[in-house]
Amino acid sequence: MKKFLLVTLMLVISASSAYSESRVTLAELKGTVGVQMEEFVKHVITASESRNDSLIIFQLDTPGGLVEAMRGIVQSILASRVPVAVWIPSGGRAASAGAFIVQAAHVAIMSQGTNIGAAHPVSASGDDVKGDMNKKVVNDLKAQMRSVVQLRNRNQFIAEQMIDESISLTAAEALKEGVIDIIASDVTSLIKAVSGRRVKIGSSFTNINFDESIKVLRADMSFSEKIIQFVSSPEIAYLLLSGGMMAIFFEIITPGGFMLGTAGGVMLLLGAIGLKMLPFNWAGVLLIIAGVIVMAIDIIAGTMGVLTLLGLPVFCLGGVFLFRAPGGELLSISLSFIAGIAIALGICFVFIAFLIVKGFKRKVTTGRAGMLGLEVKIISGSQVLCHGEIWQARFESEIAPGDSGIVKGIDGMTLIIGK
Repeated sequence: MKKFLLVTLMLVISASSAYSESRVTLAELKGTVGVQMEEFVKHVITASESRNDSLIIFQLDTPGGLVEAMRGIVQSILASRVPVAVWIPSGGRAASAGAFIVQAAHVAIMSQGTNIGAAHPVSASGDDVKGDMNKKVVNDLKAQMRSVVQLRNRNQFIAEQMIDESISLTAAEALKEGVIDIIASDVTSLIKAVSGRRVKIGSSFTNINFDESIKVLRADMSFSEKIIQFVSSPEIAYLLLSGGMMAIFFEIITPGGFMLGTAGGVMLLLGAIGLKMLPFNWAGVLLIIAGVIVMAIDIIAGTMGVLTLLGLPVFCLGGVFLFRAPGGELLSISLSFIAGIAIALGICFVFIAFLIVKGFKRKVTTGRAGMLGLEVKIISGSQVLCHGEIWQARFESEIAPGDSGIVKGIDGMTLIIGK
């Protein structure tokens, strides 16, 4: 009986091994490195560890982001009990904070047509941080870079030059300089390239091995997480804030509807979520408000664009300073995008202002005020026909029935008729 049970157990183990499969988790990291991306990375790694996956692949494409969020992502990767590969897909980049994330990976991979680097910290104006603060920030980031590069046995000199000289490397250059491990064009070739590779997990080494059957599980952000990730982009948050302010302003000066006000409120709410996820300073917010106010005065004063030309530079400056605060030294902001949005909004502002001023000057054609000057037909000594309706009338001079007259005024429900 014992022999029979032993044989049965061996057959079960053999069958389960024959049908076992390796699991690989693929997760996309796209956009600004921020709090939402940090939480998503932690969630993916935790879930992958619970399934005992063979490999985690983070598909990275980022212009940079927050220092603290980058540190959190790096720490999660270093602590992962599952091997982590960070892959920059074709057309992507790992700039600024993204360069640190790539170096933290057990396996660093790029596709052709990608770049990595440009991790030098910048100031509020977009220039290098000056003086002692520059030395402090740069040394701190270099120490962070050294710690992960030494652990992964990659080129420390080139990695530090990404910070010191803000160099950026193509995939071929990065592989040649020992900054990455593999060049792969797709997930299939990536998995094949890392198979059998020896990596360090914690204090011990292990091989990345796959069974004959490999299952790739895709981990995606939820809809709400994608919305937060989207609005936490500096450019999008700036667009939402500025556009929301203008929409609400136009709703105030042209009351009677609700579309502009509602849209503006939603835009401001989403922009506020973006502000919460990014390091912002109030100087940028105040500059944006000042720019809107100056352009608003343009409409009220009727200067038709003169003050708007003054408000636009203030508006742009607000966008530049908006997300420059401690923790955002690796946050890359597109100045051309901000300038383009500001100019586009300025043109819309002038156009709408022109329509509003034109509307203010247009003769009223509805209501009681719109009746003044209308021609009426005399029906009798006390009644006239106006707009197809019969009105009580009082005449300034004698007008015979059947003749025409002009509405000179309105007294309650009585029209005052003259010639």
